[in-house]
Amino acid sequence: MDFQNRQVPPIPQLPLIHSSEGPVCNNSIDHGVTENPYEHRFSPYDFNGGTTIAISGPDFAIVAADTRLSSGYEILSRDVSKLHEVTSKCVLGSAGCKTDVDQLRSVLDIKGKVYQHNHRKPMATPSVAQMLSNTLYQRRLFPYYAFNVMGGVDEEGKGAVYSYDAIGSFERTPYSATGSGQAYMIPLLDNVIGHKNRLDEKRELGAEEIVEIVKDAFVTAGERDIYTGDSVEIKVITKDGIQTRRFNLKAD
Repeated sequence: MDFQNRQVPPIPQLPLIHSSEGPVCNNSIDHGVTENPYEHRFSPYDFNGGTTIAISGPDFAIVAADTRLSSGYEILSRDVSKLHEVTSKCVLGSAGCKTDVDQLRSVLDIKGKVYQHNHRKPMATPSVAQMLSNTLYQRRLFPYYAFNVMGGVDEEGKGAVYSYDAIGSFERTPYSATGSGQAYMIPLLDNVIGHKNRLDEKRELGAEEIVEIVKDAFVTAGERDIYTGDSVEIKVITKDGIQTRRFNLKAD
């Protein structure tokens, strides 16, 4: 038998399939196991959106936040409070990762109860502000993914607002805003509350006027920020206690 002149039948070519992994043969689609490299990523954080603001007055403070809870382009809930009453004269507003916010609130509540048992009195607002700063700084290597503002009434009866970064640096300011709608809130507050770049005379605003400004501010943010909406929860803090109000926003 002449093996050198024997004709070898051609191997049939399988049709190519165009997939997300490029053109491959019908029986050799790579599902990310052996051939092409795949990137796998995990993050312990999730940004659940939301906007918070705080404004101080001569004898009151107002803290407000929307109630929408989102993840990506999905609305998880339309009625989740971002405000937390740390004492009867102090409210914490937090946007960011819901689980981290809940954990931060729990830690603050525990520390506040320990202080009250030891000293037989609730913690003053400036002390709560410092406690929050210390709590955030203790987690500076793995920070709470929470963007915080705090408002309340100090021991002299004056309104106080505190603004924070992620690891506890803070300052007392007349007003502040955090969260996904911060970029829309701050310019409005600079103009209406801070009276910056204006020539007319600055006048002192009452609590009711500021509540109406807060409503308008959240309506404005809700038009531009998909993570802000559904309703706004407003807490008015005075020496007599805390009053809570609700105002409906867009639900889309």
